[in-house]
Amino acid sequence: MKHIATLILVAASCYAQSPIVCNRNAFTPAERQHHAELGRKLRAATVEIRELPKGLLFRLSSGIRLTDLADWVEAERKCCPFLDVAIRLECESGPVELTLTGREGVKQLLIQEFGTGPASGLAE
Repeated sequence: MKHIATLILVAASCYAQSPIVCNRNAFTPAERQHHAELGRKLRAATVEIRELPKGLLFRLSSGIRLTDLADWVEAERKCCPFLDVAIRLECESGPVELTLTGREGVKQLLIQEFGTGPASGLAE
């Protein structure tokens, strides 16, 4: 019975959720600088930010380089592992949509970090 209890504790720890806090220490100084540069590029490409039930949807101009978007997402996963991320590409070289969502509390953090509406943009 003792082994079963230990197994349950180990299994539960595998599914422990990370805190809903950005970990800026996840970056080296060079990575932090690169991420900030990517944030500026994404902010410039942001056409609109819309609220979703569990997060935000960023509509980006079709001029955004997908490699820059992928690099930004990869870094975000490093510092914010609690985020669910989806990228949608519209046909005919249309706009790109970046969706950031998550569990309870994530939407509030995203709004605080990025704002909402057409004048908002991605923070660094």
